[in-house]
Amino acid sequence: MDIKQVCVKAGEASIRMAELDGAAKNTALSAIADALLENKNKLVAANNEDMKRSREEKLAEPLLKRLKFDEKKIEDVVEGIRSLMSLEEPVGRTLLSTMLDDGLELYKVTCPIGVIGIIFESRPDALVQISTLCLKSGNSVLLKGGREARETNRALTEIIEGASIAAGLPEGWITLLESRDDVNEMLKMDEYIDLVIPRGSNEFVRYIMENSKIPVMGHADGICHVYVDKDADLTMAEKITVDSKTQYVAVCNATETLLVHEAVAGKFLPALKEEFDRRQVEIHGDEGTRKIIAVKAAHETDWSTEYLDYTISIKLVRDADEAIEHINTYGSGHTDSIVTSNKLTAVRFMNLVDSGNVFWNASTRFSDGFKYGFGAEVGISTSKLHARGPVGLDGLLSYKYMLIGNGHIVDDYANNRKSFKHLGLKKQIGDL
Repeated sequence: MDIKQVCVKAGEASIRMAELDGAAKNTALSAIADALLENKNKLVAANNEDMKRSREEKLAEPLLKRLKFDEKKIEDVVEGIRSLMSLEEPVGRTLLSTMLDDGLELYKVTCPIGVIGIIFESRPDALVQISTLCLKSGNSVLLKGGREARETNRALTEIIEGASIAAGLPEGWITLLESRDDVNEMLKMDEYIDLVIPRGSNEFVRYIMENSKIPVMGHADGICHVYVDKDADLTMAEKITVDSKTQYVAVCNATETLLVHEAVAGKFLPALKEEFDRRQVEIHGDEGTRKIIAVKAAHETDWSTEYLDYTISIKLVRDADEAIEHINTYGSGHTDSIVTSNKLTAVRFMNLVDSGNVFWNASTRFSDGFKYGFGAEVGISTSKLHARGPVGLDGLLSYKYMLIGNGHIVDDYANNRKSFKHLGLKKQIGDL
């Protein structure tokens, strides 16, 4: 594969993608949804081949769960596409309009980023979410999935590409990269690629940043926390904790560390342990925890470990401030939740925890683009620039300033023949 030619073609396609209207993009999305359902047997067969090979290669159980792409998963991604179609057209929205002077109007308008390279893990559903979000936002996309999902990703890309081009999209808007060499070559293409989004560990994201001049939107580890405060409803806290940990363990928004106020630990932990035992959750606890329930000893490394499995670490804290300090020290800036009936404590927690998603009395599993109503997501950004939290359509857009005048020149203002008024307008660029 000639990566430079792929990038050139993607760049050319991105210009045509940027001029597509909402109806054209929704037509393509509808065609993709229909094609996925029509080819579900082909997709399941390809996935079975990946699953068989990965089991033979002793792939870890959490990764096997991510890899599975059955009829239910196909129905889920199609539902996500239908949801995406219902969203407002994101490109060409006016974010700001100002009358600089009589007849001189400035508009800040959303536009696609251009060409995006996305490297993601062994989840075939991520390929569908990423590609359709890029389509809706008017971007070309280069995709590199995990080796484990090779056959499934090939089948998905073939179906998506075929259906979308038949519906009027330009050739080259979507390309599947398959080897590490392809990725390494892609990272050199800063002349052609506008953004790289790596989904993976901190080490992986750091490697991408250190080996490319292309801007990177990092999606690092999901070391998420639930903090059970002294003023928590303990029945609610148990329900939220169990859901946060076990509803689906192999995802980045599953809770990995539970922090419990020492004032309620004696009552809360025994009941929680019974519930975790029923679900075969292994608990690693600090010294205070082990005085209350019989569990394995937690070590320093546990506080910064993303288990992605039926394992959780538990630590007792003196107060909310200690919980906040622990999260900001060991967390990955992903998702953290407090369970409490005290509004002041909750607000302080949400203001001071330095994460992209902070919750009050809710499971960390809600941290998701589809659940937020974004249609889907390309990942959870733990960065603070450009996009943070679940990255949906807004995170795949940039903006440009459009200035409309009538023979205006700067010299008139420099020599005080005219002066700026800077008055806000209630106009959209589409009103012109």
